[in-house]
Amino acid sequence: MVELPTPLEAVPPGLAPGEVFLKREDFHELGAFKWRGALATLERYAAAGAASVVTASTGNHGAATAWASKRLGLRAVVYAPREASRSKTALIASLGAQLCLFGEDLDEAKELGRAWAEQQGLPFFEDGAEPAQLEGYGAIGDEILDQLPVDPAAIVVPVGNGALLGGIGLRVRARSPGTAIVGVVAAAAPVMARSLESGSAVAGLPSATFADGLAVRVAIPFALEVLEPVVDRVVEVSERELADAVGDLARTGIRVEGAGAAALAGLRRLGELGRPVVCLLTGRNIDAELHARAVERPESFPG
Repeated sequence: MVELPTPLEAVPPGLAPGEVFLKREDFHELGAFKWRGALATLERYAAAGAASVVTASTGNHGAATAWASKRLGLRAVVYAPREASRSKTALIASLGAQLCLFGEDLDEAKELGRAWAEQQGLPFFEDGAEPAQLEGYGAIGDEILDQLPVDPAAIVVPVGNGALLGGIGLRVRARSPGTAIVGVVAAAAPVMARSLESGSAVAGLPSATFADGLAVRVAIPFALEVLEPVVDRVVEVSERELADAVGDLARTGIRVEGAGAAALAGLRRLGELGRPVVCLLTGRNIDAELHARAVERPESFPG
């Protein structure tokens, strides 16, 4: 496990105006923040007597579940979409989990995984629906507030199922109520933004984004309940804006996946937020070909 807290670094010159910091969750050995929620949740499962756990993931959550299960002596079964990232599924398998590639997207893989878990009498760990995850992600908020000499004006967070934003939002709202909590969704996967707008969980919207960590089609009611009182604003970014941010970060020596670049892409749409602002870099796990395309040909992504 990486030494905590994870780094909080001033943004490299030219990436963003003003006083902006990057919270580097990509520094963990798994390359993403998901271990925080998975470890906290599976410790509770293990304490309750579980020997196995089933989950569904586009990649990083599955790797985190496999990693935490290995640490705790649990058996992990991870359902992932058939077209999931090759580098992420390879990481899941390398950590000892049983990998099952089924379904066209995350939500279909989740349906199949949940049904199999019920058939086998095994617990199903739904990413975004476990209260313990919020505790794990809340630690990121604590670290940010402890690392900065003043409370941040805003914290900008990528939004997939909403658990990360919810966990950080709850902790920061309690300690620094003047800090704006801002979420960033992919315009090609807008379900959480639409759900927050309507006040209830929306299902069935497309999730056609290359940022697989944001590719949610069905909102999770629990995550939505947590988000509603703590989030101040949600902004949508295009695939090209995500690719531009991936490329710009790469040129400073920082490798991130599409979801990992979402906070920077969103910041560029938000205008003045005050000082300082913190952007979360949530992960670095991206297939080499996709990363090269984002860096070299961002115009090939929809604007």
